[in-house]
Amino acid sequence: MFVRSFYDSDGDGIGDLRGLTSRLDYINDGNPQSTTSLGANCIWLMPIDKAMSYHGYDVVDYYHVDPHYGTDDDFRNLVAEAHRRGIHIIVDFVPNHSGSQNPWFQSALRDPHSPYRNWYRWSKTLPEQKGPWGQQAWHKSPLRDEYYYGVFWHEMPDLNYKTPAVRGEMRKVLTYWLKEMHADGFRFDAIPYLVEDGERLQHSRGTHDVLRQLGKAIRAAAPESFTVGEMTDEASGVMESYYPDQLDSYFAFGVARATVQAAATGDARGFLKAVARANEKFPPRRWSPFLTNHDQSRVMTVLGDEAKARVAASAMLMLPGMPFLYYGEEIGMLGAKPDEMIRTPMQWDSVANGGFTTGAPWEPLQGDWKTKNVAVQEGDRASLLNHYKTLIHLRNANKALNIGSLALISTDDTTGTIAVWLRTSNDTSFLVVVNFGGHHDPLYMPKLPLRVSDQGYRFESLTYADPAHACTGAFISANMEAQVRSIAAQGVCVLKLRPR
Repeated sequence: MFVRSFYDSDGDGIGDLRGLTSRLDYINDGNPQSTTSLGANCIWLMPIDKAMSYHGYDVVDYYHVDPHYGTDDDFRNLVAEAHRRGIHIIVDFVPNHSGSQNPWFQSALRDPHSPYRNWYRWSKTLPEQKGPWGQQAWHKSPLRDEYYYGVFWHEMPDLNYKTPAVRGEMRKVLTYWLKEMHADGFRFDAIPYLVEDGERLQHSRGTHDVLRQLGKAIRAAAPESFTVGEMTDEASGVMESYYPDQLDSYFAFGVARATVQAAATGDARGFLKAVARANEKFPPRRWSPFLTNHDQSRVMTVLGDEAKARVAASAMLMLPGMPFLYYGEEIGMLGAKPDEMIRTPMQWDSVANGGFTTGAPWEPLQGDWKTKNVAVQEGDRASLLNHYKTLIHLRNANKALNIGSLALISTDDTTGTIAVWLRTSNDTSFLVVVNFGGHHDPLYMPKLPLRVSDQGYRFESLTYADPAHACTGAFISANMEAQVRSIAAQGVCVLKLRPR
């Protein structure tokens, strides 16, 4: 969630923590019997530290809330109100670099003898070495004939984790947010680039060591906390190197890309390959599915079609791990680069400024806000918003769909459009059938990997289908063969299995 764009409580055009607190019931009203809220039980806040830029990834003060968003006490109150509703709050942590106006960097820049000098990397001459994607990563000092390292750009100088004091300070920052601010965990930004080991500029042994130390400090301070890391590299073996003892989870970028691609093209084969790899190579429940995030074009812009957006959401929310959705995704908000246009204000209703603010919004809303907003979709049982709500509540209510194991199921599909998997916990299983393509007639599954039962199994119910009659004629035989007579285009069905 981008706090700046969620809800403005004071009319200055900028979303804030008090605004978010006032809208918590939209996310989760705390009533397990209610299905009116979205049902999410965790919120990741994009950076709220005091920073130089609107996006917050150039931090100048790691210990305090940016005044645009409110006060430290506003954050503590948000956490208390969230906890009262069963919602956890994790905050964005930016460990790779500070902002150039951070007092640490300003001291190091101005005084070669500063105690903060070794908190950053310096060179008297311009190194020939480029950054990890071939970019210029060494930047000329504005004060003297020297250069400093900043992998993203000159206003974000990289911290030097080879200096023990930097590691100590970051442990202190993390502990402060857990102990004093009562946060429930962290999303770690840009983790591959923390330590440069010679020519190794990403995924270095030093980076893994730092993550291991920081993860250990977090778990010591708050054993029930949760951490998730941003690591976009899909190359074989890379994600695996970040397990088992660094952060708790990592965003599954490969699965996300494959999910959106499958919905866009109707071809499920890449999706099946990505899910199979994650299920085999990554520890259970320690990879996080999503569709798109704050750095990517919004999923509705990519797909351009609600039916495709619905099937993508269904697939993502029926996978294991902790799935994340980007604010506004649930109503089909649009947005493409530049970044400001994928971080526009939330569209709440059809009144002025979409109900986001009584003032002038920091960024104009998307052009469809009058017809595409929360109020309109809450009143439509078949809306995208209610589709998301149903899937999330279904997941929350069933242990097998939440923390159960995943087994991909072989079928006789020759079109390449079908993905089927089984989610299981104890004696309860759900068969998830997803058709990314056009209408599909009989689908045969030769063997479901269910525990042997003298009584056999039966489909207890069609737990959810989208569209309403997406699947017909589901049947399972005594020897675990299963069949679905027909599956609608972009159809999804979730079928509960029980021993007879």
